[in-house]
Amino acid sequence: MKVLGVVVEYNPFHNGHLYHLTSARELVKPDYTIAVMSGNFCQRGEPAVIDKFARAEIALRMGVDVVLELPVVFATQDAGGFAFGAVCVLDATGVVTDVVFGSESNDIEFLQRVARILYEQPDEYQKFLHEELKKGYSFPNARKYALMRYFSMKGWNEEEVLKLEKSNDILGVEYIHSALKIGSNIRFHTIKRVGAEEKDTSFRGRFSSATAIRNLMREKRWEEVRDSLPEDSFEILMREINEGRGPVFLENMGDFLLSFFRLKNMDFFEKIHGFSEGLEKRFHVCARQTGSYRDFLECVKAKRFTFSRIRRLALFSVFEVNKEFVEKSNTKGPQYIRILGFTEKGREILSLMRKKAKLPIVTNMSLYRKVLEKTDLPVDKQLFLEQIDLDVKATNFYSMFFPSVEQRCGERDFSIHPIFLRTEM
Repeated sequence: MKVLGVVVEYNPFHNGHLYHLTSARELVKPDYTIAVMSGNFCQRGEPAVIDKFARAEIALRMGVDVVLELPVVFATQDAGGFAFGAVCVLDATGVVTDVVFGSESNDIEFLQRVARILYEQPDEYQKFLHEELKKGYSFPNARKYALMRYFSMKGWNEEEVLKLEKSNDILGVEYIHSALKIGSNIRFHTIKRVGAEEKDTSFRGRFSSATAIRNLMREKRWEEVRDSLPEDSFEILMREINEGRGPVFLENMGDFLLSFFRLKNMDFFEKIHGFSEGLEKRFHVCARQTGSYRDFLECVKAKRFTFSRIRRLALFSVFEVNKEFVEKSNTKGPQYIRILGFTEKGREILSLMRKKAKLPIVTNMSLYRKVLEKTDLPVDKQLFLEQIDLDVKATNFYSMFFPSVEQRCGERDFSIHPIFLRTEM
């Protein structure tokens, strides 16, 4: 039996995502497809435009059999933490055999070679990395230059490393690297990325980027949004908007975030994960020197600090995510498998997962404590509770920014059961 795993955000689900999913299924020819998806906050430190339950429903309509939630502590980290959490969840199902990811280079052998270097950490590579970091480069750039020097030393084509300037290839390396770290037997495959670059802000017709589509949504250019999304995705997106549960954008949170930062001193930021190299001072000072969240981001930005990193740290601050919690999570991985939705066919693979899973499965969030009490699987119970608590906290925060006041009730994780899509005969 083959079970395909995909790592997704679907923010929103567009035609490029449908191409990837369809191509992945054609490549692997799986019996079932399982997606692990970011919840209400995504890897670039931004809220999803519609919530995780609606996006899970879209995924099910598009051909996914089971949708799992990537815990927030991983969904809002850099590429390494994000990939580690996602691969751990897919491996912990006990049933996923293959993972297919989009790739700009579509060169799986190259990506595996780089992942092996990152896993084995040869002495020469570590020396090069240390030297590049001392030059003041951000970690991603320092790693790129260190890899180029290592490739050159080995007599390999150092120009190949430039492939790692593309976001999907960076994530691909981290997926494979994570699998090596946990000893997973999952097989990895690539699909050539098509359409616009991820950060392309221009409308490119049917294959526009998610960034461009979100900008179209800001401008209420709904016909162009429709052209960029599969019909079911557009239908659910508009349903959520018409019922007041979207769209949610980072700028909606800006005033709150800036006000929150002004209330905190540098000691507070020093305890939060990811603050180093003077970032706590920059947050403290810039919150007081700027009057908008956009200006705040520009103020904090520096050569070593990308906008994505700053946005992620902003979320960690609001959720009070401390360094010890993240370090422990990045050592032990996710401590549960959360079901967001499944199809009638998906019930079959869920039944097998319950026998083979390496982590407890949480279907009804109201019963998560009973799940923890009854499990005989080797989990860190305190970490389980801390990771669940962050997921719930993030959902409660997110729902406060729905356009409709009537929709802003808290505890959605407990009031909404997993989405079930009945297969039409």
